Amino acid sequence: MTIRVNNIVLSLDDDISILKKKVSKKLKISIDEIKNFKIIKESLDARNKDNIRLTYAVELEHKNEEKLVERLHDKDVKIDTTKYEPDVQEGNEKLNNRPVVVGFGPAGIFAALMLAEKGYKPLVIERGEDVDKRSETVDRFWTEGKLNLESNVQFGEGGAGAFSDGKLTTRIKDKRCDYVLAELVKGGAPAEIAYLGKPHVGTDILKDVVKNIRKKIIKLGGEVRFSSKLEYINKENGKVKSIIVNGEEIPCEAVILALGHSARDTYEMLYETGLEMTQKAFAIGVRIEHPQDLINKSQYGKFHNHPKLKAADYKLTYQCKESKRGVYSFCMCPGGVVVAAASEEGRVVTNGMSYHARDLENANSALVVQVHPEDFGSEHVLAGVEFQRKYEELAYKVGGANYNAPVQLVGDFMRDRVSTKIGSVTPGYKPGYKLVDMRECLPDFVVESIKEGIVNFDRKIKGYGMDDAVLTGVETRTSAPIRMLRNENFESTSIEGIYPCGEGAGFAGGIISAAVDGIKVAENIIGKYTKLNI
Repeated sequence: MTIRVNNIVLSLDDDISILKKKVSKKLKISIDEIKNFKIIKESLDARNKDNIRLTYAVELEHKNEEKLVERLHDKDVKIDTTKYEPDVQEGNEKLNNRPVVVGFGPAGIFAALMLAEKGYKPLVIERGEDVDKRSETVDRFWTEGKLNLESNVQFGEGGAGAFSDGKLTTRIKDKRCDYVLAELVKGGAPAEIAYLGKPHVGTDILKDVVKNIRKKIIKLGGEVRFSSKLEYINKENGKVKSIIVNGEEIPCEAVILALGHSARDTYEMLYETGLEMTQKAFAIGVRIEHPQDLINKSQYGKFHNHPKLKAADYKLTYQCKESKRGVYSFCMCPGGVVVAAASEEGRVVTNGMSYHARDLENANSALVVQVHPEDFGSEHVLAGVEFQRKYEELAYKVGGANYNAPVQLVGDFMRDRVSTKIGSVTPGYKPGYKLVDMRECLPDFVVESIKEGIVNFDRKIKGYGMDDAVLTGVETRTSAPIRMLRNENFESTSIEGIYPCGEGAGFAGGIISAAVDGIKVAENIIGKYTKLNI
Protein backbone atom coordinates (compact mmCIF):
# COMPACT_ATOMS: atom_id res chain seq x y z
CA MET A 1 0.00 0.00 0.00
CA THR A 2 1.28 3.48 -0.89
CA ILE A 3 0.14 7.09 -0.84
CA ARG A 4 -0.30 8.93 -4.12
CA VAL A 5 -0.03 12.72 -4.12
CA ASN A 6 -1.21 14.57 -7.25
CA ASN A 7 -0.81 18.11 -8.57
CA ILE A 8 2.53 19.16 -7.14
CA VAL A 9 3.61 22.08 -9.32
CA LEU A 10 7.13 23.33 -10.11
CA SER A 11 8.24 26.13 -12.40
CA LEU A 12 10.69 25.40 -15.20
CA ASP A 13 13.48 26.99 -13.18
CA ASP A 14 12.78 25.06 -9.96
CA ASP A 15 15.26 22.35 -9.10
CA ILE A 16 13.70 18.90 -8.92
CA SER A 17 15.23 18.47 -5.46
CA ILE A 18 12.54 20.70 -3.94
CA LEU A 19 9.77 18.33 -4.99
CA LYS A 20 10.05 16.15 -1.91
CA LYS A 21 10.00 19.23 0.32
CA LYS A 22 6.79 20.49 -1.32
CA VAL A 23 5.19 17.08 -0.83
CA SER A 24 6.10 16.98 2.87
CA LYS A 25 4.60 20.44 3.29
CA LYS A 26 1.38 19.38 1.59
CA LEU A 27 1.16 16.28 3.78
CA LYS A 28 2.12 18.26 6.90
CA ILE A 29 4.83 15.79 7.85
CA SER A 30 8.62 15.95 8.02
CA ILE A 31 10.76 14.84 5.08
CA ASP A 32 12.24 12.10 7.31
CA GLU A 33 8.80 10.46 7.57
CA ILE A 34 8.65 9.92 3.80
CA LYS A 35 9.86 6.52 2.63
CA ASN A 36 10.38 5.12 -0.90
CA PHE A 37 9.59 8.42 -2.59
CA LYS A 38 9.04 8.06 -6.35
CA ILE A 39 7.80 10.24 -9.20
CA ILE A 40 5.00 8.42 -11.03
CA LYS A 41 3.83 11.18 -13.39
CA GLU A 42 5.38 14.32 -14.85
CA SER A 43 3.22 16.48 -17.11
CA LEU A 44 3.98 19.72 -18.92
CA ASP A 45 1.38 22.48 -18.59
CA ALA A 46 2.03 24.95 -21.41
CA ARG A 47 -1.42 26.48 -21.64
CA ASN A 48 -0.05 29.77 -20.36
CA LYS A 49 3.01 30.52 -22.52
CA ASP A 50 4.22 33.07 -19.97
CA ASN A 51 4.12 30.58 -17.12
CA ILE A 52 4.93 27.07 -18.32
CA ARG A 53 4.93 24.65 -15.41
CA LEU A 54 5.67 21.02 -14.61
CA THR A 55 3.03 19.11 -12.68
CA TYR A 56 3.91 15.96 -10.75
CA ALA A 57 2.22 13.00 -9.16
CA VAL A 58 4.33 11.08 -6.63
CA GLU A 59 4.15 7.87 -4.67
CA LEU A 60 5.48 7.31 -1.17
CA GLU A 61 5.19 5.17 1.92
CA HIS A 62 4.44 6.32 5.47
CA LYS A 63 4.11 4.43 8.72
CA ASN A 64 0.49 5.58 9.18
CA GLU A 65 -0.74 5.87 5.60
CA GLU A 66 -4.48 5.43 6.10
CA LYS A 67 -4.62 7.74 9.11
CA LEU A 68 -2.61 10.40 7.28
CA VAL A 69 -4.88 10.36 4.23
CA GLU A 70 -8.01 10.39 6.39
CA ARG A 71 -6.74 13.33 8.45
CA LEU A 72 -5.91 15.51 5.43
CA HIS A 73 -9.22 15.25 3.54
CA ASP A 74 -7.39 16.36 0.39
CA LYS A 75 -8.63 15.15 -3.03
CA ASP A 76 -5.02 15.16 -4.26
CA VAL A 77 -3.88 12.74 -1.55
CA LYS A 78 -5.14 9.17 -1.61
CA ILE A 79 -4.24 5.56 -1.00
CA ASP A 80 -3.03 4.03 -4.26
CA THR A 81 -4.55 0.61 -4.96
CA THR A 82 -4.31 0.64 -8.75
CA LYS A 83 -1.22 -1.50 -9.23
CA TYR A 84 -1.54 -4.46 -11.55
CA GLU A 85 -0.88 -7.88 -10.09
CA PRO A 86 -1.10 -10.71 -12.65
CA ASP A 87 -2.82 -13.07 -10.23
CA VAL A 88 -5.06 -14.95 -12.68
CA GLN A 89 -5.92 -18.39 -11.41
CA GLU A 90 -4.96 -21.28 -13.65
CA GLY A 91 -7.92 -22.91 -15.40
CA ASN A 92 -9.02 -26.55 -15.40
CA GLU A 93 -9.32 -27.38 -19.10
CA LYS A 94 -6.53 -29.57 -20.41
CA LEU A 95 -4.08 -28.01 -22.85
CA ASN A 96 -2.50 -30.61 -25.14
CA ASN A 97 -0.33 -28.21 -27.12
CA ARG A 98 1.47 -24.97 -26.49
CA PRO A 99 -0.59 -21.80 -26.99
CA VAL A 100 0.42 -20.11 -30.25
CA VAL A 101 0.89 -16.36 -30.67
CA VAL A 102 0.74 -15.11 -34.27
CA GLY A 103 2.60 -11.81 -34.65
CA PHE A 104 5.32 -10.23 -32.54
CA GLY A 105 4.23 -6.61 -32.32
CA PRO A 106 3.11 -5.06 -29.00
CA ALA A 107 0.02 -7.27 -28.59
CA GLY A 108 1.88 -10.46 -29.44
CA ILE A 109 4.96 -9.57 -27.39
CA PHE A 110 2.99 -8.93 -24.20
CA ALA A 111 0.59 -11.82 -24.70
CA ALA A 112 3.59 -14.12 -25.08
CA LEU A 113 5.40 -12.54 -22.13
CA MET A 114 2.42 -13.02 -19.81
CA LEU A 115 1.97 -16.63 -20.93
CA ALA A 116 5.69 -17.30 -20.47
CA GLU A 117 5.77 -15.74 -17.01
CA LYS A 118 2.91 -17.99 -15.97
CA GLY A 119 4.64 -21.11 -17.27
CA TYR A 120 2.64 -21.69 -20.48
CA LYS A 121 5.72 -21.73 -22.77
CA PRO A 122 4.09 -20.15 -25.83
CA LEU A 123 5.13 -20.67 -29.44
CA VAL A 124 5.42 -17.33 -31.27
CA ILE A 125 5.40 -17.16 -35.06
CA GLU A 126 6.30 -13.94 -36.87
CA ARG A 127 6.28 -13.60 -40.65
CA GLY A 128 9.05 -10.98 -40.63
CA GLU A 129 12.66 -11.10 -39.54
CA ASP A 130 14.23 -10.51 -36.14
CA VAL A 131 14.80 -6.84 -35.47
CA ASP A 132 18.47 -6.80 -36.45
CA LYS A 133 17.96 -8.45 -39.85
CA ARG A 134 14.76 -6.47 -40.31
CA SER A 135 16.62 -3.18 -39.77
CA GLU A 136 19.04 -4.08 -42.56
CA THR A 137 16.15 -5.04 -44.84
CA VAL A 138 14.29 -1.80 -44.15
CA ASP A 139 17.42 0.29 -44.69
CA ARG A 140 17.88 -1.40 -48.04
CA PHE A 141 14.35 -0.43 -49.04
CA TRP A 142 14.84 3.16 -47.94
CA THR A 143 18.13 3.56 -49.80
CA GLU A 144 17.67 1.29 -52.84
CA GLY A 145 13.90 0.91 -53.18
CA LYS A 146 14.10 -2.89 -52.81
CA LEU A 147 10.95 -4.02 -50.95
CA ASN A 148 10.79 -7.29 -49.01
CA LEU A 149 7.13 -8.33 -48.89
CA GLU A 150 7.54 -10.40 -45.72
CA SER A 151 9.86 -8.18 -43.68
CA ASN A 152 9.48 -4.40 -43.83
CA VAL A 153 8.24 -1.42 -41.82
CA GLN A 154 4.94 -3.23 -41.21
CA PHE A 155 6.12 -6.83 -40.63
CA GLY A 156 8.79 -8.17 -38.30
CA GLU A 157 9.90 -8.21 -34.69
CA GLY A 158 8.43 -5.27 -32.82
CA GLY A 159 5.63 -4.61 -35.30
CA ALA A 160 5.08 -1.32 -37.13
CA GLY A 161 5.84 0.60 -33.91
CA ALA A 162 9.47 -0.47 -34.06
CA PHE A 163 9.92 1.87 -37.02
CA SER A 164 7.89 4.75 -35.69
CA ASP A 165 8.34 7.03 -32.71
CA GLY A 166 7.73 4.49 -29.98
CA LYS A 167 5.03 6.74 -28.51
CA LEU A 168 3.55 5.34 -25.30
CA THR A 169 0.70 7.77 -24.72
CA THR A 170 -2.73 6.21 -24.43
CA ARG A 171 -6.26 7.24 -23.56
CA ILE A 172 -7.12 3.96 -21.87
CA LYS A 173 -7.25 3.81 -18.08
CA ASP A 174 -6.07 0.32 -17.21
CA LYS A 175 -3.83 -0.87 -14.39
CA ARG A 176 -1.99 -3.06 -16.92
CA CYS A 177 -0.46 0.05 -18.51
CA ASP A 178 1.98 0.38 -15.61
CA TYR A 179 3.01 -3.25 -16.05
CA VAL A 180 3.74 -2.66 -19.74
CA LEU A 181 5.86 0.41 -18.99
CA ALA A 182 7.74 -1.43 -16.24
CA GLU A 183 8.57 -4.32 -18.58
CA LEU A 184 9.76 -1.92 -21.27
CA VAL A 185 12.09 -0.30 -18.71
CA LYS A 186 13.39 -3.73 -17.69
CA GLY A 187 14.05 -4.34 -21.38
CA GLY A 188 16.22 -1.25 -21.65
CA ALA A 189 13.85 1.66 -22.23
CA PRO A 190 14.64 4.91 -20.36
CA ALA A 191 13.29 4.88 -16.79
CA GLU A 192 11.53 8.20 -17.46
CA ILE A 193 8.86 6.51 -19.60
CA ALA A 194 7.28 5.22 -16.40
CA TYR A 195 6.30 8.73 -15.32
CA LEU A 196 6.45 11.20 -18.22
CA GLY A 197 3.07 12.51 -19.31
CA LYS A 198 3.89 11.88 -22.98
CA PRO A 199 6.50 9.11 -22.91
CA HIS A 200 8.26 7.78 -25.97
CA VAL A 201 11.13 5.38 -26.51
CA GLY A 202 12.35 6.21 -30.00
CA THR A 203 13.06 3.80 -32.83
CA ASP A 204 16.75 3.51 -32.01
CA ILE A 205 16.17 2.29 -28.45
CA LEU A 206 12.95 0.36 -29.03
CA LYS A 207 14.71 -2.15 -31.26
CA ASP A 208 16.91 -3.31 -28.39
CA VAL A 209 14.00 -3.31 -25.95
CA VAL A 210 11.89 -5.75 -27.99
CA LYS A 211 14.93 -7.95 -28.53
CA ASN A 212 15.54 -8.14 -24.77
CA ILE A 213 11.91 -9.00 -24.06
CA ARG A 214 12.12 -11.75 -26.69
CA LYS A 215 15.16 -13.19 -24.89
CA LYS A 216 13.18 -13.14 -21.62
CA ILE A 217 10.30 -15.06 -23.21
CA ILE A 218 12.72 -17.69 -24.52
CA LYS A 219 14.46 -17.95 -21.15
CA LEU A 220 11.07 -18.67 -19.57
CA GLY A 221 10.48 -21.57 -21.96
CA GLY A 222 8.83 -19.85 -24.89
CA GLU A 223 9.89 -20.23 -28.52
CA VAL A 224 10.00 -17.48 -31.15
CA ARG A 225 10.18 -18.35 -34.85
CA PHE A 226 10.89 -15.62 -37.40
CA SER A 227 10.22 -15.74 -41.16
CA SER A 228 7.27 -17.97 -40.22
CA LYS A 229 3.98 -17.11 -41.88
CA LEU A 230 0.50 -18.26 -40.88
CA GLU A 231 -0.93 -19.78 -44.07
CA TYR A 232 -4.11 -21.51 -42.95
CA ILE A 233 -6.26 -22.47 -39.96
CA ASN A 234 -7.70 -25.98 -39.78
CA LYS A 235 -10.85 -26.34 -37.71
CA GLU A 236 -13.04 -29.22 -36.60
CA ASN A 237 -16.55 -28.91 -35.17
CA GLY A 238 -16.17 -25.14 -34.90
CA LYS A 239 -12.87 -25.35 -33.02
CA VAL A 240 -9.32 -24.69 -34.13
CA LYS A 241 -7.50 -27.99 -34.69
CA SER A 242 -4.18 -26.86 -36.16
CA ILE A 243 -2.49 -24.13 -38.14
CA ILE A 244 -0.28 -24.29 -41.22
CA VAL A 245 2.97 -22.32 -40.95
CA ASN A 246 5.45 -22.40 -43.84
CA GLY A 247 3.81 -25.64 -44.98
CA GLU A 248 4.10 -27.29 -41.54
CA GLU A 249 0.98 -28.35 -39.64
CA ILE A 250 1.11 -27.35 -35.98
CA PRO A 251 -1.59 -28.84 -33.68
CA CYS A 252 -3.08 -26.29 -31.25
CA GLU A 253 -6.15 -25.46 -29.20
CA ALA A 254 -5.43 -21.80 -28.40
CA VAL A 255 -4.20 -19.32 -31.03
CA ILE A 256 -3.76 -15.61 -30.37
CA LEU A 257 -4.08 -13.57 -33.56
CA ALA A 258 -1.92 -10.53 -32.82
CA LEU A 259 -1.69 -9.41 -36.42
CA GLY A 260 -0.70 -5.95 -37.53
CA HIS A 261 -3.19 -3.75 -39.38
CA SER A 262 -1.33 -4.38 -42.66
CA ALA A 263 -1.60 -8.19 -42.76
CA ARG A 264 -4.00 -8.01 -45.69
CA ASP A 265 -3.23 -11.42 -47.16
CA THR A 266 -3.86 -12.96 -43.74
CA TYR A 267 -7.16 -11.05 -43.51
CA GLU A 268 -8.15 -12.66 -46.81
CA MET A 269 -7.22 -16.13 -45.59
CA LEU A 270 -9.15 -15.63 -42.34
CA TYR A 271 -12.20 -14.41 -44.26
CA GLU A 272 -12.12 -17.55 -46.42
CA THR A 273 -11.70 -19.67 -43.28
CA GLY A 274 -14.92 -18.24 -41.87
CA LEU A 275 -13.60 -15.97 -39.13
CA GLU A 276 -16.30 -13.40 -38.40
CA MET A 277 -15.25 -9.81 -38.97
CA THR A 278 -16.86 -6.53 -39.91
CA GLN A 279 -15.95 -3.32 -41.71
CA LYS A 280 -14.45 -0.54 -39.59
CA ALA A 281 -13.86 3.18 -40.11
CA PHE A 282 -10.32 4.56 -40.32
CA ALA A 283 -8.66 7.67 -41.77
CA ILE A 284 -6.43 8.56 -44.70
CA GLY A 285 -4.47 11.61 -45.78
CA VAL A 286 -0.86 12.79 -45.90
CA ARG A 287 2.18 13.52 -43.76
CA ILE A 288 2.87 17.20 -43.11
CA GLU A 289 6.35 18.53 -42.28
CA HIS A 290 7.25 21.84 -40.62
CA PRO A 291 10.46 23.21 -39.13
CA GLN A 292 10.62 21.85 -35.58
CA ASP A 293 11.65 25.30 -34.41
CA LEU A 294 8.32 26.71 -35.62
CA ILE A 295 6.40 24.16 -33.53
CA ASN A 296 8.61 24.83 -30.49
CA LYS A 297 8.00 28.58 -30.65
CA SER A 298 4.27 28.14 -31.09
CA GLN A 299 3.91 25.69 -28.19
CA TYR A 300 6.44 27.16 -25.76
CA GLY A 301 6.57 30.86 -26.62
CA LYS A 302 9.50 32.66 -25.01
CA PHE A 303 10.59 29.41 -23.32
CA HIS A 304 11.17 27.55 -26.61
CA ASN A 305 14.92 27.26 -25.95
CA HIS A 306 14.61 26.30 -22.28
CA PRO A 307 16.89 23.31 -21.47
CA LYS A 308 14.11 21.47 -19.62
CA LEU A 309 11.84 21.51 -22.67
CA LYS A 310 12.16 18.86 -25.34
CA ALA A 311 10.99 19.08 -28.96
CA ALA A 312 7.36 20.20 -28.86
CA ASP A 313 4.51 18.16 -30.21
CA TYR A 314 0.89 18.96 -31.01
CA LYS A 315 -2.51 17.33 -31.28
CA LEU A 316 -5.07 18.99 -33.51
CA THR A 317 -8.67 18.15 -34.37
CA TYR A 318 -11.34 19.82 -36.48
CA GLN A 319 -14.79 18.94 -37.79
CA CYS A 320 -15.60 20.11 -41.31
CA LYS A 321 -18.61 22.44 -41.54
CA GLU A 322 -20.58 20.72 -44.30
CA SER A 323 -19.30 17.15 -44.46
CA LYS A 324 -19.03 16.81 -40.66
CA ARG A 325 -15.92 14.71 -41.23
CA GLY A 326 -13.17 14.82 -38.66
CA VAL A 327 -9.74 16.09 -39.68
CA TYR A 328 -6.94 15.48 -37.22
CA SER A 329 -3.23 15.09 -36.62
CA PHE A 330 -2.07 11.57 -35.87
CA CYS A 331 1.21 9.94 -34.81
CA MET A 332 3.00 13.28 -34.47
CA CYS A 333 6.79 12.85 -34.58
CA PRO A 334 8.78 15.82 -33.21
CA GLY A 335 12.27 16.12 -34.65
CA GLY A 336 11.69 13.12 -36.90
CA VAL A 337 11.39 12.02 -40.52
CA VAL A 338 8.73 10.74 -42.90
CA VAL A 339 9.46 7.13 -43.88
CA ALA A 340 8.48 4.71 -46.63
CA ALA A 341 6.20 2.10 -45.07
CA ALA A 342 4.98 0.02 -48.01
CA SER A 343 4.29 -3.70 -47.54
CA GLU A 344 2.91 -4.56 -50.98
CA GLU A 345 4.39 -4.18 -54.45
CA GLY A 346 3.33 -1.18 -56.49
CA ARG A 347 1.94 0.78 -53.54
CA VAL A 348 3.29 3.78 -51.63
CA VAL A 349 2.55 4.25 -47.92
CA THR A 350 4.06 6.80 -45.52
CA ASN A 351 4.61 6.82 -41.78
CA GLY A 352 6.50 8.99 -39.30
CA MET A 353 9.56 8.08 -37.24
CA SER A 354 11.66 9.70 -34.51
CA TYR A 355 14.76 8.62 -32.67
CA HIS A 356 14.85 9.01 -28.91
CA ALA A 357 16.60 12.40 -29.05
CA ARG A 358 13.98 13.87 -31.39
CA ASP A 359 16.65 16.30 -32.56
CA LEU A 360 16.22 16.38 -36.34
CA GLU A 361 15.25 19.55 -38.21
CA ASN A 362 11.64 18.77 -39.12
CA ALA A 363 8.49 17.96 -37.20
CA ASN A 364 6.05 15.68 -38.98
CA SER A 365 2.59 14.34 -38.38
CA ALA A 366 -0.11 12.50 -40.24
CA LEU A 367 -2.86 14.90 -41.33
CA VAL A 368 -5.83 12.67 -41.98
CA VAL A 369 -9.57 12.63 -42.66
CA GLN A 370 -12.18 10.20 -41.39
CA VAL A 371 -13.28 7.52 -43.83
CA HIS A 372 -16.50 5.61 -43.14
CA PRO A 373 -17.65 2.20 -44.42
CA GLU A 374 -20.18 3.91 -46.69
CA ASP A 375 -17.18 5.46 -48.52
CA PHE A 376 -15.79 2.03 -49.42
CA GLY A 377 -18.23 1.44 -52.29
CA SER A 378 -18.99 -2.13 -51.27
CA GLU A 379 -20.45 -4.09 -48.37
CA HIS A 380 -17.74 -6.74 -48.61
CA VAL A 381 -15.96 -7.11 -45.28
CA LEU A 382 -12.58 -6.34 -46.87
CA ALA A 383 -13.76 -3.36 -48.93
CA GLY A 384 -11.78 -1.03 -46.66
CA VAL A 385 -8.59 -2.84 -47.64
CA GLU A 386 -9.35 -2.28 -51.33
CA PHE A 387 -10.10 1.38 -50.60
CA GLN A 388 -6.65 1.76 -49.04
CA ARG A 389 -4.99 -0.11 -51.90
CA LYS A 390 -6.58 2.12 -54.53
CA TYR A 391 -4.97 5.29 -53.20
CA GLU A 392 -1.66 3.62 -52.38
CA GLU A 393 -1.48 2.46 -55.99
CA LEU A 394 -2.25 5.97 -57.25
CA ALA A 395 0.48 7.38 -54.98
CA TYR A 396 2.94 4.84 -56.39
CA LYS A 397 2.02 5.77 -59.96
CA VAL A 398 2.13 9.57 -59.62
CA GLY A 399 5.29 9.33 -57.50
CA GLY A 400 7.17 7.76 -60.42
CA ALA A 401 6.42 4.02 -59.99
CA ASN A 402 9.67 3.50 -58.05
CA TYR A 403 8.49 3.91 -54.42
CA ASN A 404 9.25 7.63 -54.47
CA ALA A 405 6.48 9.53 -52.73
CA PRO A 406 4.23 12.25 -54.16
CA VAL A 407 5.01 15.63 -52.55
CA GLN A 408 3.35 19.04 -52.68
CA LEU A 409 3.95 22.27 -50.80
CA VAL A 410 1.08 23.46 -48.63
CA GLY A 411 0.84 26.80 -50.43
CA ASP A 412 0.45 25.09 -53.79
CA PHE A 413 -1.92 22.49 -52.37
CA MET A 414 -4.21 25.23 -51.05
CA ARG A 415 -4.18 26.90 -54.51
CA ASP A 416 -4.61 23.70 -56.56
CA ARG A 417 -1.33 23.95 -58.40
CA VAL A 418 1.63 21.61 -58.83
CA SER A 419 4.73 22.57 -56.88
CA THR A 420 7.77 23.31 -59.05
CA LYS A 421 10.45 23.44 -56.37
CA ILE A 422 11.05 22.79 -52.66
CA GLY A 423 11.16 25.80 -50.35
CA SER A 424 12.59 26.19 -46.86
CA VAL A 425 11.42 22.74 -45.66
CA THR A 426 13.29 19.75 -47.10
CA PRO A 427 11.20 16.56 -47.36
CA GLY A 428 12.56 13.78 -45.15
CA TYR A 429 11.10 10.84 -47.11
CA LYS A 430 13.45 8.24 -48.53
CA PRO A 431 14.14 6.80 -51.09
CA GLY A 432 12.96 9.99 -52.85
CA TYR A 433 10.01 12.14 -53.92
CA LYS A 434 8.29 13.71 -56.90
CA LEU A 435 6.45 17.04 -56.95
CA VAL A 436 2.83 16.41 -57.94
CA ASP A 437 -0.76 17.54 -57.52
CA MET A 438 -1.97 15.61 -54.44
CA ARG A 439 -5.47 15.49 -55.91
CA GLU A 440 -4.19 12.74 -58.20
CA CYS A 441 -3.78 10.28 -55.34
CA LEU A 442 -6.44 11.25 -52.77
CA PRO A 443 -10.24 11.32 -52.82
CA ASP A 444 -11.73 14.76 -53.45
CA PHE A 445 -13.45 14.77 -50.05
CA VAL A 446 -10.10 14.14 -48.34
CA VAL A 447 -8.39 16.98 -50.26
CA GLU A 448 -11.14 19.47 -49.47
CA SER A 449 -11.32 18.40 -45.82
CA ILE A 450 -7.56 18.76 -45.38
CA LYS A 451 -7.69 22.26 -46.88
CA GLU A 452 -10.40 23.24 -44.41
CA GLY A 453 -8.45 21.67 -41.57
CA ILE A 454 -5.22 23.50 -42.43
CA VAL A 455 -7.01 26.87 -42.28
CA ASN A 456 -8.32 26.00 -38.82
CA PHE A 457 -5.02 24.58 -37.55
CA ASP A 458 -3.14 27.69 -38.69
CA ARG A 459 -5.19 29.66 -36.18
CA LYS A 460 -4.09 27.30 -33.40
CA ILE A 461 -0.42 27.01 -34.42
CA LYS A 462 0.85 30.15 -36.11
CA GLY A 463 2.62 29.11 -39.29
CA TYR A 464 0.98 25.69 -39.60
CA GLY A 465 -0.33 26.72 -43.01
CA MET A 466 3.01 28.16 -44.17
CA ASP A 467 3.47 27.94 -47.94
CA ASP A 468 6.72 25.96 -47.67
CA ALA A 469 5.38 23.23 -45.36
CA VAL A 470 5.58 19.86 -47.13
CA LEU A 471 2.79 17.35 -47.73
CA THR A 472 3.88 13.77 -48.51
CA GLY A 473 1.39 11.14 -49.65
CA VAL A 474 -0.18 8.89 -48.76
CA GLU A 475 -0.99 7.97 -45.16
CA THR A 476 -3.51 5.12 -45.19
CA ARG A 477 -2.59 2.79 -42.32
CA THR A 478 -3.94 4.80 -39.39
CA SER A 479 -5.84 1.78 -38.06
CA ALA A 480 -7.26 -1.55 -39.17
CA PRO A 481 -10.03 -1.41 -41.79
CA ILE A 482 -11.75 -4.39 -40.13
CA ARG A 483 -12.67 -5.65 -36.67
CA MET A 484 -12.58 -9.35 -35.84
CA LEU A 485 -15.59 -10.24 -33.72
CA ARG A 486 -14.95 -11.77 -30.30
CA ASN A 487 -16.96 -12.58 -27.19
CA GLU A 488 -16.58 -11.50 -23.57
CA ASN A 489 -13.78 -14.06 -23.16
CA PHE A 490 -11.81 -12.46 -26.02
CA GLU A 491 -12.47 -15.54 -28.17
CA SER A 492 -13.62 -15.43 -31.79
CA THR A 493 -17.41 -15.63 -32.15
CA SER A 494 -17.01 -18.08 -35.04
CA ILE A 495 -13.97 -20.29 -34.31
CA GLU A 496 -13.42 -21.55 -30.77
CA GLY A 497 -9.80 -21.30 -29.66
CA ILE A 498 -8.98 -18.29 -31.85
CA TYR A 499 -8.27 -15.11 -29.88
CA PRO A 500 -8.08 -11.93 -32.02
CA CYS A 501 -6.34 -8.98 -30.36
CA GLY A 502 -4.42 -5.77 -30.87
CA GLU A 503 -4.41 -3.25 -33.69
CA GLY A 504 -4.76 -5.72 -36.53
CA ALA A 505 -7.93 -7.17 -35.00
CA GLY A 506 -9.41 -3.67 -34.60
CA PHE A 507 -9.16 -3.49 -30.80
CA ALA A 508 -6.29 -1.08 -30.16
CA GLY A 509 -4.76 2.16 -31.37
CA GLY A 510 -1.15 2.30 -30.23
CA ILE A 511 1.67 0.45 -28.51
CA ILE A 512 0.25 0.55 -24.97
CA SER A 513 -3.37 -0.24 -25.82
CA ALA A 514 -2.27 -3.11 -28.07
CA ALA A 515 0.03 -4.49 -25.37
CA VAL A 516 -2.76 -4.28 -22.78
CA ASP A 517 -5.15 -6.09 -25.13
CA GLY A 518 -2.58 -8.85 -25.58
CA ILE A 519 -2.25 -9.21 -21.81
CA LYS A 520 -6.03 -9.48 -21.40
CA VAL A 521 -6.21 -12.25 -23.97
CA ALA A 522 -3.35 -14.12 -22.29
CA GLU A 523 -5.14 -13.81 -18.93
CA ASN A 524 -8.25 -15.42 -20.42
CA ILE A 525 -6.24 -18.32 -21.80
CA ILE A 526 -4.50 -18.79 -18.45
CA GLY A 527 -7.86 -18.70 -16.68
CA LYS A 528 -9.26 -21.39 -18.98
CA TYR A 529 -6.43 -23.91 -19.40
CA THR A 530 -3.99 -25.79 -17.23
CA LYS A 531 -0.28 -25.47 -17.99
CA LEU A 532 1.22 -27.93 -20.44
CA ASN A 533 3.94 -30.12 -18.93
CA ILE A 534 6.76 -30.04 -21.47
